[in-house]
Amino acid sequence: MLPPFNARKHLPSRLARLRELDGRTSVQIRGQGTEFDSLREYVRGDDVRSIDWRATARRTDPVQGGPGLVVRTWRPERDRRVVIIIDSGRTSAARIDREPRIDTAFESALLLAALATRAGDRVDAVIFDQRVRGRVQGASGAELLARLVDTMAVVEPDLIATDWSAVPALVRSVTSQHSLVVLATSIDSPGASRGLLAVLPVLTRRHTVIVTSVTDPAVFESAAHRGNRTEVYRAAAAERALLDITRVSRAIRQLGADVVTGSPAALPPALADRYIALKAAGRL
Repeated sequence: MLPPFNARKHLPSRLARLRELDGRTSVQIRGQGTEFDSLREYVRGDDVRSIDWRATARRTDPVQGGPGLVVRTWRPERDRRVVIIIDSGRTSAARIDREPRIDTAFESALLLAALATRAGDRVDAVIFDQRVRGRVQGASGAELLARLVDTMAVVEPDLIATDWSAVPALVRSVTSQHSLVVLATSIDSPGASRGLLAVLPVLTRRHTVIVTSVTDPAVFESAAHRGNRTEVYRAAAAERALLDITRVSRAIRQLGADVVTGSPAALPPALADRYIALKAAGRL
């Protein structure tokens, strides 16, 4: 049974931010993920790399002289790809703040999918451990969310280790073009994260990759209380757990991916905010 889509409440504010981005008629960004918009005259502060020298030569006034510089403006491409891989292996069964990890992954995926499809991006999702437990491809808008809900509703975590070595091929089966790939999993343990870390270089060579993981608010609370011997021992264990998350996060970033973590309530909007930030930076 799928939990209520509580993260839906964050959708209006994030859609408003997307509309603000879409309202900017052009951005001076060159490179992957952008397309030509128009030509205009150079103004102070423009990136000199955006100067179109051929257009400048054609428009230089032979009487008045002067450079008559012309720049190209660029806008983010639409119809970009977002691929969401949800880990349904044994770590996704752990309960954080009375909610299974996989439920938080579902909430995050639904909010991101609702946001991205409204932005004109194509969203595909796969639920996977050692086999594909659910797949949604080729849908958009209301159909996308309906199919995601139907697919997620029948999935329960399987108490097996996730086969991360199969994930690059799984992504290739979805798309061959540069995409935002979101991996919803757990990064609590360096040992358990070895498989994930091993495949990240393959994914980051072609894609923009975000790894998301839910964190336990109780761990942060335990780390802050040291009033008696029991609390000191609990704080030490909590500090070790937080250190492990920090170590794995650092390794993920060194391999070229990004990390988004948060409590069950905070993770879905945090992922949505990172998606918007990528849009604003022209990286998606």
